[in-house]
Amino acid sequence: MIETGKDIDWATGEALAYGTLLKDNYAIRLSGQDVGRGTFSQRHAIIYDQNTEEKYIALQHISDKQPKFEAHDSPLSEFAVLGFEYGYTLAEPRTLTLWEAQFGDFVNGAQTIIDQFISSGESKWLRMSGLVMLLPHGMEGQGPEHSSARPERFLELCAEDNWQVANCTTPANYFHILRRQMCRDFRKPLIMMTPKSLLRHKLAVSELSEFAEGTSFHRVLDDSDKAALAKPKDIKRIVLCTGKVYYDLLQERREKKIDNVMLTRVEQLYPFPHKTLVEMFKQYPNAEVIWCQEEPQNQGYWHFVDRRIEAALAEAKVKAARPRYVGRIDAAAPATGLLARHQAEQAKLIAEALTL
Repeated sequence: MIETGKDIDWATGEALAYGTLLKDNYAIRLSGQDVGRGTFSQRHAIIYDQNTEEKYIALQHISDKQPKFEAHDSPLSEFAVLGFEYGYTLAEPRTLTLWEAQFGDFVNGAQTIIDQFISSGESKWLRMSGLVMLLPHGMEGQGPEHSSARPERFLELCAEDNWQVANCTTPANYFHILRRQMCRDFRKPLIMMTPKSLLRHKLAVSELSEFAEGTSFHRVLDDSDKAALAKPKDIKRIVLCTGKVYYDLLQERREKKIDNVMLTRVEQLYPFPHKTLVEMFKQYPNAEVIWCQEEPQNQGYWHFVDRRIEAALAEAKVKAARPRYVGRIDAAAPATGLLARHQAEQAKLIAEALTL
């Protein structure tokens, strides 16, 4: 894929971010319960010789005088490990320090560290941290215990530019947001909802040119098929979303040959991309606006984005006054334990989002 410059997948995009940061003289520290291999066998940062059990870590061999690259498979104590990594970021600001949950909801075990330190440490003690939390997230029929990284909890704590919350959908955007952590002249924690099925999704790929000099992170990403859609004045609906559900919507719209519904990805939830959305809404003055998510209505992003989208619409002075919600109904658990029910719910919300 590097030779052709095509179909760069998620794990390769991540490796490119680490490799280029090492070249730029930033160290990398990655920890979590299965980070060497990656929970979904996608990363392979550590390779083992089956005969000798010797480790080989390719990212430790970028150059002779490179900074340190570390990947540590950690014990099953989210509280202890995340607390340690937060402290490490305070002591080593030139190291990109990442902690990855095996599944996003495992972060529950470290809630005290998040509330008392990561979300509020700068406000209370003026201590800046560039910690990155990688939280696998997505409604994919795996049941209530392996679906949600609870993004609503992080969004509830957003204030005073205390951190960043994102859910990227392309390897290139993931590459850029990781590099941004170190290339800025300040530090903020980054909470990333990371993919599961998108790791190998045929549409969730980037071209090598999107990683090149002059490219950057995009808080909002346009529709992949924008050039093939109706003229802006004829677009009847804008569907805002974030994460994996975008590709479900994209595939269904292509199958139905719908050309008057625009799909727009909000890649960074906080700080909220207000100005970008205002300018986008102005281009489609006749479109209604939908927020589509696959999480239950009382979870996910809806209660955070609702009034913020409304404010952007008001400033844009377009026909739509408020966004409308499309997604699962309120639920006590993050997801159903029955695959057939999950598939029926998913099909319903996709159809509703695209049906005028």
